[in-house]
Amino acid sequence: MWNFVSPQVVFGEGSLQALAELTGRRALVVTDKTLVALGLVDRVTTCLAKAGIETHIFDTVEPDPSIQTVLQGAKVAQEFKPDWIVGLGGGSPMDAAKAIWVLYERPDLTPAEISPFITLGLRQKARLVTVPTTSGTGAEVTWAIVLTDPQEQRKMGLGNRENAADIAVVDPEMAAGMPPSLTADTGLDALTHAVEGYTCTWHTDLTDGLCIQAARLIFEYLPRAVADGSDMEARERMHNAATCAGLGFGNAMASMAHAMGHVLGATFHVPHGRAVSLCLPYTLEFAACQAPERLSALAASVGSADEDAETASRNLSDRIRSLAQQVGNPTDIAQLGVARETFEGSLEKLVDDAFNDTQMLTACRSPSYDEMRRLFLYAYDGQPIDF
Repeated sequence: MWNFVSPQVVFGEGSLQALAELTGRRALVVTDKTLVALGLVDRVTTCLAKAGIETHIFDTVEPDPSIQTVLQGAKVAQEFKPDWIVGLGGGSPMDAAKAIWVLYERPDLTPAEISPFITLGLRQKARLVTVPTTSGTGAEVTWAIVLTDPQEQRKMGLGNRENAADIAVVDPEMAAGMPPSLTADTGLDALTHAVEGYTCTWHTDLTDGLCIQAARLIFEYLPRAVADGSDMEARERMHNAATCAGLGFGNAMASMAHAMGHVLGATFHVPHGRAVSLCLPYTLEFAACQAPERLSALAASVGSADEDAETASRNLSDRIRSLAQQVGNPTDIAQLGVARETFEGSLEKLVDDAFNDTQMLTACRSPSYDEMRRLFLYAYDGQPIDF
């Protein structure tokens, strides 16, 4: 038996006005200081004011939000007593909003206890709205929560189906101000979601179509969105693609590129989308001999077909690297500026933490310890996988 979880999704230009139709008294807006400075928070609070909803801004969410930030936000929620939590931003504010909401409803829990295996009993105090301002994470429609433990220098994969948002507002105008580098990072994050959602072992008929369409849109529209941020057709298609990919992989799973990317990002402070998308071609090449037909089918869907299934799989990896280069992103770890001595000094921890990541569960080819170590080394040098 499978589940498919989705919020109500309001999308298209001008969809932010859906916030003016909410019914409630108070809303806690969880966001970051950059979005306050850009005026995007004001746009949200203006819509909420039209609905007669009082707002309080919690804007101290950092990239890769920490456990401490979430605990601070939950304390603010307990004091303000909102009936709506609004997660506004990229994946970090939206993940923080989910966790703050859970801890507000369940103050008896610690962040680490938010798991799929318990009943949370949410929506007794508040409901959740997500408003993405980047086109990549898909966090607006997923129930996953990724928090950082700064002491352990690792990311924690948390979440429960109950903490999926009630409403996701997917308005491309909220992403129109993204600079090219952020557009590239988040767009490649969405592509990684789409590819892994399709190729992981937990994919289903309900998720496959979403992942394929998301990948098609990203290959076509990401270069345009990076080259010209005012291209609203490209912005809208990328915003929709990110949500499609979120629904796809959020109801299937990600895979080994996320396991490797999570630890790479946590150890060397690499933006999430850049880290996971850099690892993606290497993990696909590693999987090509184990699941060539699956990878070949995806390659054909995005225009990289070949008569030989394994060759088609490798063509897909090459096309992902080409897209990354086209939008100015690195394709190996050395290009991130990580010194080899530093990298090799962290290698054993990288491997150990990758194996402990939940995204390893759905890899279509499971590596040994030595193979995972070699995967990281090949990814550092930019060497195609040949084992």
